[in-house]
Formats: sequence, C-alpha cells, structure tokens
Amino acid sequence: MTPPSHTPFSTVGVIGAGAMGQGIAQLATQAGARVLLQDARPGAAQQACDQIRLVWSLLKEKQKITSEQEQRYAKNLLVVTDVAAMHACDLVIEAIVERLDDKRELLRTIESVVSPEAVIASNTSALSITTLATVLRNPERFAGFHFFNPAPLMKVVEIVRGLDTGEAACQALEQFAHSFGHAPVRAQDTPGFLVNHLGRGYVTEALRIVQEGVTDFATVDRILRDQVGFRLGPFELMDLTGLEVTHAVMEHIYQQYYQEPRYRPSTMAAQRVAAGLLGRKTGQGFYRYTDGRAEQPGEPPVPVRQEPVPVWVSPRAARRPEIYQLLKNLGARIETGQAPSAQALILVAPLGLDVTTVAAVERLDPTRTIGIDMLVDDASTRRRVLATNPATRSDMRDAAHALFASDGKAVSVIRDSGGFVTQRVVGCIVNIASDICQQGIGSPADLEKAVTLGLGYPLGPLAMGDRWGPTNVLEVLFNLQTVYGDPRYRPSPWLRRRGALGLSLMHEEG
Repeated sequence: MTPPSHTPFSTVGVIGAGAMGQGIAQLATQAGARVLLQDARPGAAQQACDQIRLVWSLLKEKQKITSEQEQRYAKNLLVVTDVAAMHACDLVIEAIVERLDDKRELLRTIESVVSPEAVIASNTSALSITTLATVLRNPERFAGFHFFNPAPLMKVVEIVRGLDTGEAACQALEQFAHSFGHAPVRAQDTPGFLVNHLGRGYVTEALRIVQEGVTDFATVDRILRDQVGFRLGPFELMDLTGLEVTHAVMEHIYQQYYQEPRYRPSTMAAQRVAAGLLGRKTGQGFYRYTDGRAEQPGEPPVPVRQEPVPVWVSPRAARRPEIYQLLKNLGARIETGQAPSAQALILVAPLGLDVTTVAAVERLDPTRTIGIDMLVDDASTRRRVLATNPATRSDMRDAAHALFASDGKAVSVIRDSGGFVTQRVVGCIVNIASDICQQGIGSPADLEKAVTLGLGYPLGPLAMGDRWGPTNVLEVLFNLQTVYGDPRYRPSPWLRRRGALGLSLMHEEG
C-alpha cells in the first residue's frame, strides 16, 4: 500500500457499521485519521472493527503493510457507543440505512454535538443532499460523500453538492479522498448523481430488448461482452448486484425525474422481483446458479453450409466499404448488379432502423433480406450480429448464419429490432451521458472517470460515443425514435450539437 497523502481531517466519525461504513472507516484510518465508529445496533460496531483489523492482519501477511502500520491503524480505530462521543470529530460521515427520516434525525443530532467548523457528510446513494440538509442550521458544511461497495477496492467517490453546500466542504472532502488513494468526482444533487444515473442506460435498455422478444437475456449478455467489451453483461450484472436493488434504483430515478422516459423501469424486472428471482443470492435470477456458478445456456449451432448463395448488398449498406471487404474475406460470391438476382441473399446494414423498414423503403424482397450490425468494426469484435425480419425465409437465415460464421467467429441471429442490440444499448448510454453534461450535473472528465471506475465500463460513455462516431450514434437515436415513436430515444442537445459540428463529445464550450 502506498503511504497516504496529507489528510485534512485528524479525527473522523463514521456512523453506521454495515459494509459501507466498515469500508469507509478502514480507508479513513489508513489515511492517517483517528476514526470513531458507531452503530445503534448492539455489537455491530465492534464486529466491524474486528473485521477491519482482520483485513489489516491479512494485508500484513501479504506484505502490503508493515507491522508498524498495522499497529498504528489498530490504535487509531476506536468503537464508541454514542453519537455524543463524536464531539471531537472534524468530519462525521453517516452511512446508515437509506431512510430519509432516520438520516435527517441523525444529521440533526450530529450537528448538535460537533463543532461549528466540522464537516458533515452522507454516504447516501439515492436521497437528495438538499433535502437531507434542510434539518441543519448550517447546511454549507454538509455534502454527499458517496462510496461504492466494497469501498476499499472501488477507487471512486462522488462528492455531491446540494444547493446550500459550500465550496470549502467540497474541497476538504476532495482532499480527503486523495489522501486514501481514491479518485473524487464532483456531482450536482440530482437523482442517481453521476454513476447510478448513467447506469440506467445499460440495464433498462437490455430489459426492454428482451421484453420485446428480440432475443433472450443470455444472447444480449454475449453480444455486449463480445462486441463492446463489457466485463459482465447486463443480466449477469443484475444477478450479481441483486435484482431487487437494481429495480429499486430504476424506480427511484424514474419517479424522481417525474417519469422521464429515458429511465422507464421494466415490468419484467418487477415481476421477477415479486417472484423472488433476485440473482445469485437466491440461487436463481436470469440465470440458475449451482455452487455459485451460473448455468449458461448453449448457443444455437451453426447451420451446415449448403450450396453458397450469392450476396447482394443494398445501396445504402454499400456506402460502407468494409462490408464488401468482410464478404470477400469470407469467400462470398458478391453480386454487383443494380438489383439482386432471384437467388441472392440481400444484405442491409441499418443504423437505428429495423430490417423491415429498410426492406420496405428500399423495395427489397423481405423474404431474402437479412440485417447485419456494422456499428462496431468487424476486426475489433468477437461476435457478429444478424437480424431477420418477420418475412425472412429460414433457408436465407441459415445461409447468412453459416456464411458469417464460416471463419470461426461467433454469430448471433436475433429477431428484427431497431438498432439490433449494441446500437440500442450504446446509444442510450451515450445519450444519457450527453444529457448529464448538458444539465451540468458533472463535467465530461469527471463523468468518464466516475463511470470507468464505478461501473467498470471498457470506455467512458463519451469516449464510447467518440469511438463509434457521434454522427452514427445520433443517427441511431433519431431512427430508433422513428421506429418506436418513443421520446425515450430523443437525442440530447449536447449530442445533437456536437454530432452536427463533428466535435468530440468531450468538448466543453468555452
């Protein structure tokens, strides 16, 4: 462990000795502060203290800390039984259960015992900092200080500014976060702050795709892992965190934003929560678990390749020369006439539109028309995704599947959908991120940092948009809005303006 930098707080109180409070107390002690840990539940604070000391013992055995550090940390971590004992603290962090009334009552008590100069912070992940602060006589010294579980390993912390929060409190908390090696990010007081707000695009759109019957949840997970590089697919992630937790956050943010369509929860998730299918903790969620391991359904077999059919690429898809290169690499017999022959497989590559719409607009034979998602460069993806339309013949579907799997790369064939899977999910992530910047909830740099560290995305959401092109993402969203008629997909002004001007999504106005 690297030695801590200077901490602005010499004595720190942590109230609430659950998983989050325990992690925060460990970090604060390691930063060089004297830490007082308290919990209203009898024995809880002592149990947490014992667990922290066990962690330090293991770190010493692994030579991550010295014996002298272990002894100093143990000496500086104290259990207290009453909030009144926090009177000497220059920072008190509450990390109790997410109930507004309980937190407000505790904050009122904290303010009555600490000095007027002490900073008070809340680890809330869902409640309004401004609302919590209304019970305080001096709300300028109060801010959100939101860690992620497990706090010692998740290296980002959100500093949330309520309407009355002073800059001095934010700066002190920022310096404190640096002292124990975390990356602080600033957020305005809005539902979900930065990380939980942005995370809605990933899971809600995935739920919507499955609920529409486009494909099954395991295929969505495979596509997003293999095409975009997410470590966990959205359904694997919901099973890991617990669906009841994810669904509660979805409902909270949706209601707090007055039914904003971008955050609309899923009835499918609500039903599964009611049935107790919560994920790993219950042994069954979207996946069934045996000895803690998910039972993965097998992928459909690749059809046996019969006599190869010729392939004709629609004029709009032909604007993307990489399609022809891919077909040549696969040894396809490519037709170059103005119209396809009667035997040809017709290939389209829509952005945001569904295959049905493209076939109708371009007057193509829908029985032979197949879509391929070309948003992600084929050389950088481990999976290709094809989409049929309701009229596609099974022999044409199988011929396309066999052709695009002929070099050994995985292929998923899904039902018709505007934007396939990746376009829809990436489009929603980039759009929500753009609107976070548009509203000034956080800076582009802080948003990128918060999401890569807090959610583990392979790229920050704005970098994701830049990688695959703001104009492409904009086209996906406009066309999704056309296909579905849903304001959920309306593009953010931040994205529209930068896409129109060819600017990076990270570009801030001067």
